[in-house]
Amino acid sequence: MTSARPLHRVCFQLQVKPERLAEYRERHAAVWPDMLRALADTGWHNYSLFVRDDGLLIGYFETASLEAAQAGMAETEVNARWQAEMGDFFVDLDLPPDQGFLQLTEVFHLEDQLAALPTATAAAEPEPLP
Repeated sequence: MTSARPLHRVCFQLQVKPERLAEYRERHAAVWPDMLRALADTGWHNYSLFVRDDGLLIGYFETASLEAAQAGMAETEVNARWQAEMGDFFVDLDLPPDQGFLQLTEVFHLEDQLAALPTATAAAEPEPLP
């Protein structure tokens, strides 16, 4: 039996122009169906975007390979249209948004640390106080 490839957690940051923030939110309230399918088909899973009122955007998704997910989207016609329309929403971005984001480094993941605990420690009951 083949085991599933582990998913990598990808978190990234972009800055939406504050004057375009309302429109950015509207565009993401109803993303084109062919764009949604392309993302899912090319390995962008559990994908979420979060935005602050000043335009700070944080994105998160899980994928078997960031490079393969980006390459897969680059081959789709819908992604070229979407990136062309979205590019002007961002501050100081010289690349399409799906290539120009700042990837953040993960420093903590609860499930990884819980899984790494020795079995005895994970199951141990706290000692009663004297």
